[in-house]
Amino acid sequence: MSLSIIESCVNCWACYDVCPSDAIYDAKPHFMIDANKCTECEGDHADPQCASICPIEGAILDAAGDAINPAGSLTGIPPELMEKAMAEIQAR
Repeated sequence: MSLSIIESCVNCWACYDVCPSDAIYDAKPHFMIDANKCTECEGDHADPQCASICPIEGAILDAAGDAINPAGSLTGIPPELMEKAMAEIQAR
């Protein structure tokens, strides 16, 4: 069981300090997760802390390769409705 961080990571350091197992490390050009240390926060938190704080949608993947913080997770707006929502905001 391990999470991974992909190349869309911008090294903002948000995830680094919240990892209870110290599994996140800076491996230029983006952060990585040590699979041997990652517990997915099991036993410490209900949700993986790195994914819950990551500002980049889709940057953290579960063991199956699925984004834990998928598109729309930060805004609450599903991707298929984003264009309409932005048009409404800009019309104000």
